Amino acid sequence: MTLPERARTLCHEIENTEASTKDQLEQFRLKYLSKKGAVTALFDELKAVPSDERRAVGQELNGLKELAQNRFKALSDQLETQSDQTSALALDLTLPVPAHQLGSVHPLTLARAKITEIFERMGFSVADGPEIETDWYNFTALNFPENHPAREMQDTFFIEKSPEDSTKDVLLRTHTSGVQVRLMMSSNEPIRAIMPGRVYRNEAISARAHCFFHQVEGLYVDKNVSFKNLKDTLYHFAKEMFGPDTTIRLRPSYFPFTEPSAEMDISCGLNNPDGCTLCGGSKNICKGSGWVEIMGCGMVDPEVLKNCGFDPEVYTGFAFGMGVERIAQLRYGVRDLRLYSENDVRFLRQFEGI
Repeated sequence: MTLPERARTLCHEIENTEASTKDQLEQFRLKYLSKKGAVTALFDELKAVPSDERRAVGQELNGLKELAQNRFKALSDQLETQSDQTSALALDLTLPVPAHQLGSVHPLTLARAKITEIFERMGFSVADGPEIETDWYNFTALNFPENHPAREMQDTFFIEKSPEDSTKDVLLRTHTSGVQVRLMMSSNEPIRAIMPGRVYRNEAISARAHCFFHQVEGLYVDKNVSFKNLKDTLYHFAKEMFGPDTTIRLRPSYFPFTEPSAEMDISCGLNNPDGCTLCGGSKNICKGSGWVEIMGCGMVDPEVLKNCGFDPEVYTGFAFGMGVERIAQLRYGVRDLRLYSENDVRFLRQFEGI
């Protein structure tokens, strides 16, 4: 059979080919239009045709190729139309629309809102400040002298670091205490405020630590402010946050910006019949001691008051700071800090309706 005869036979075959599925359509393409397909094979034989016949045969092969391409497009359009019709038939317009699924508030937002609510009821205002700070607001004004060992307690992300003059350093704040400094420097009036915000420290990320986290710090500066005022304030907060049966204890500690300083623990319910209430009954947080640390606190150091424009002979004050992640961990039973920032909807949906 000559090449033109085979081309006409192939033309008739293509015209009568049907494709009712995508697989059949792909088989059509491979059989006729691919590099190893039947049409391409006929073009490869064109060089063996006598030169005086080659032009006419070539035109016939071009018509065959165009026919195959058009047939492929027609079959493809036909399948797409059938698919649309099938989808339309499957759609029942009489069914009620799906219920709109509302998102849930993030557990850190819930914990921060609860903390803020408690302190606002006690007369504390809410203050905010920049997350990019200078050395003065983050360290020096808070009684961190240059090369003081206390600076090594916090691994800092520096944006600009001066090898000769640390006062020129620019950094991501390691605590929200810089907001306290700004408040005291902007006013000589009594201050009672909390400072919620995100802070940053150069730490390895694990279930217990992260390179960024959230704090709520508090400051009360006035005449005749005592350590008893601090204890009463934090005791009220603990009972409001964790329940009326909560008890607290204060352990001596050290912070450069407070003197005396203390760590505050709350009871976790170790002696309850169900075990540690805050530890989920497993004692994995209190280590069997019955106490869980939640914050640091203390009386504002006189040097800090002096640095910020307050006369320490006239004014005293107290300050405290807590991690929002820690509070949320105890309040909602979250055991891995990484869950807070992974945006896993399965985790977030657990807080719907809270």
